[in-house]
Amino acid sequence: MSYQLIDPTVKIHSTAIIEESVSIGAGTSVWDNVHIRKNAVIGDNCIIGEKTYIAYDVKIGNGVKINSFVYICTAVTIEDNVMISAGTVFTNDRFPRAFDHDGRSVRTSDPTEDTLNTIVRRGVTIGAGATIGPGIELGEYCMVGMGSVVTQNVLPHQLVYGNPAKPQGYVCLCGEPLSFQYVCPKCNRVYQLRKEGLGIKV
Repeated sequence: MSYQLIDPTVKIHSTAIIEESVSIGAGTSVWDNVHIRKNAVIGDNCIIGEKTYIAYDVKIGNGVKINSFVYICTAVTIEDNVMISAGTVFTNDRFPRAFDHDGRSVRTSDPTEDTLNTIVRRGVTIGAGATIGPGIELGEYCMVGMGSVVTQNVLPHQLVYGNPAKPQGYVCLCGEPLSFQYVCPKCNRVYQLRKEGLGIKV
């Protein structure tokens, strides 16, 4: 195994499996029984919780907190300061099969034309036990409720939950649900609704 891309300040539990050409930034902690596949990139000051699986070529930004038992498949990109709660599962194929199109051969685990990219933007929170469908974009600072099944894109600051997940309002940068006037009752930030989603009013 090659650890040359791992910063010396990284803490790695003795039971973790780190494959070749993995890059892990300064101050990150990798807990017990984590499996990180080849060519994955993890930024600075992240926490990778126990028994989490991170597939090959996954990109994870700085300050990301990943709880226990999270499954992150290939074709997922996670930006900075994201919270992924325990038991979250990502997917990357809408119509998966164990066998190839001929009906006999075992299908490759490598990316194919059916593999869809998912991106989790800065500051997103995903609640425990959520499932994130393939080809999804979770907008900046949105929040996904626990146990939700996300099948469509989520707008910035939008709160969604349910199966399938549906819009239930908006949340502030601090995480507090906003009032009908898009004002945070906790920190008093004021937002306005734009075409691309909610943004702080200037």
